[in-house]
Amino acid sequence: MLPWIRAARVPRVRSSLAALLLALTVLVAPTATASAATPTAATATSRGWNDYSCKPSAAHPRPVVLVHGTFGNSIDNWLFLAPYLVNRGYCVFSLDYGQLPGVPFFHGLGPVDKSAEQLDVFVDKVLAATGAPKADIVGHSQGGMMPNYYLKFLGGADKVNALVGIAPSNHGTTLLGLTKLLPLFPGVEKFITDKTPGLADQVAGSPFITKLTAGGDTVPGVRYTVIATKYDQVVTPYRTQYLDGPNVRNVLLQDLCPLDLSEHVAIGTIDRIAFHEVANALDPARATPTTCASVIG
Repeated sequence: MLPWIRAARVPRVRSSLAALLLALTVLVAPTATASAATPTAATATSRGWNDYSCKPSAAHPRPVVLVHGTFGNSIDNWLFLAPYLVNRGYCVFSLDYGQLPGVPFFHGLGPVDKSAEQLDVFVDKVLAATGAPKADIVGHSQGGMMPNYYLKFLGGADKVNALVGIAPSNHGTTLLGLTKLLPLFPGVEKFITDKTPGLADQVAGSPFITKLTAGGDTVPGVRYTVIATKYDQVVTPYRTQYLDGPNVRNVLLQDLCPLDLSEHVAIGTIDRIAFHEVANALDPARATPTTCASVIG
């Protein structure tokens, strides 16, 4: 999830509100076709992932499904993590989900429960192609939270061994407290809910988050890892990213490397300390200590 609203009764915030409306109008404006620069599945295959001929090895017997965040897509979110995992012997796949009609490139904006249905179909496709009985899922932001719905309500727990969430919006976000101001701008709140439901679903206390977290954070049979940064300015407070339950490991980057200054975007796209923790979560039997030196690993 990316920042999407600022509001208060001062000129600075009025300009921010105007910027919000402009940005959302651009995002939901009809667009005939995607530009020539829009990433494609062929782009990913050429970089070593989304290769449906890949067969998992004995060392890494499960394919890894990467789930992008809000406003992300199956390529750009994973330009560094996907090759990192491929180079370590994993079969890696990524999907696009949460597309809005006429909005190319920027995904993860549709209703989160519908996005989980897309993940369900994609995991089945990956398992059929690779012959593996289960997959591992790694997701960033909404992509770390949305699979929880798949696990809890769509039968995903039977098909998934591990879920690794990088800065996941597991309990929604207050966006540094700014979401509490939404009732002051009912027109904006309705616009966001109607036009970009994937954003509205991630507000702390939303009907979607209430349903997702009812009855506990986890389901039996799945290993969970959450990787967070205390400098996250999007999914806030950052500790709400953590899960509670058996087979859960919650990791704070700064406990591993106090010098790590990654915020919400960097932790999921370029941070090799986070990448090292992802690799450890996927293969805990061969885990190695994650330190500041992991940036060159």
